[in-house]
Amino acid sequence: MAAVATAAVGFLAFHHANPPQRCPAGLISLGPRCCGQGQRLIEGRCVGQPTGCAVDMESTAAGCVARAKPLAIAGGQLVLGPVDWEAQRRVQPYKAQIAPFQMDSHEVTEQRYTACVQAKRCQPRPQQGEPGLPQTHINASQAADYCRWRGGSLPTRDQLAFAVMGSDKRRYPWGQTGAVCRRATFGLRQGPCGHDGKGPELAGARPSGASADGVHDLAGNVAEWSQPQGGRAHVRGGSWRTTGAAELRGWSYREVAPEHLSGAIGFRCVYNDSRSAR
Repeated sequence: MAAVATAAVGFLAFHHANPPQRCPAGLISLGPRCCGQGQRLIEGRCVGQPTGCAVDMESTAAGCVARAKPLAIAGGQLVLGPVDWEAQRRVQPYKAQIAPFQMDSHEVTEQRYTACVQAKRCQPRPQQGEPGLPQTHINASQAADYCRWRGGSLPTRDQLAFAVMGSDKRRYPWGQTGAVCRRATFGLRQGPCGHDGKGPELAGARPSGASADGVHDLAGNVAEWSQPQGGRAHVRGGSWRTTGAAELRGWSYREVAPEHLSGAIGFRCVYNDSRSAR
C-alpha cells in the first residue's frame, strides 16, 4: 500500500509539474503561449522572426500568421435549448432555419485589420504587435466596418451559434465532449491551461478544436461579436480568460453593449457567397 501511495503521489507531482498539452506541431510552448520556433516570450509576446510555424500558418518577420479564408457553412436547423444541466434556466428553447453562408476560417487578426486601416476604411485600434493575434479592443461598429470592407458582415446571433452547434446540436465546435487545452484556448490567466497569460493566443493555434466545417477558435481565444439587436449584442465562445468549460459551449453567450471594448473580445465575418469575400 505504501508503494502504491508513493507512486500515486509521484504521478500527481509529475502531472502538475508538466504543462498541459496545448501547442500543435510547428509551435513551441513558452509560458502560457504557443510561439513560432526560434521565438522568445517577452512580457507575454512572442518576439522575433520564427524559423518555423504550424501547418496552415505562414512565417512573417514579426511572427506566425494563420492562412485565413472563407469556408462554406451548409445551413440547416438551429436548435438551442438546455442540453445539459449547466444550461438549465439559462437557455430559452429556440429553433431557427439557417440559410447557407460562408464564414472566416479564423478570427480577424491584427495583420488583416491593419490592412483595412491602411486602406482608410477602418479606425486604428490598439494592438499587441503580433500579426497573428486576433484583433481585440474593438467594438461592434468598428468590427462591422471591417467586415463591410471585406464584402461581408458580422454574423447574426443565429449564424454564430449554428457555426458552433450545426444541425447535430454539438456541445462544442468539435463534438459533444473533450474541452481540453489542445482544443481550445482558455484558462491562460488562472488555469487550467496556463498561468499569468496577458492576452489571447495566435488565431488557429488549436487546430484540433476546429469545427466539422474547418472553422477555428469558435470556442476559446476571444469571444466574438454578433450583430447587435435592440441596443445589445451577444458575444459567444468564451475566451483566453475563461476558466470553466461551460462558457465554451454552443448555448453560452454574454450580452454586452455594442460599444464595449475588451481584450477578450474579437470577431470574424460572414459572407452570402464565395463571390462576396475579397
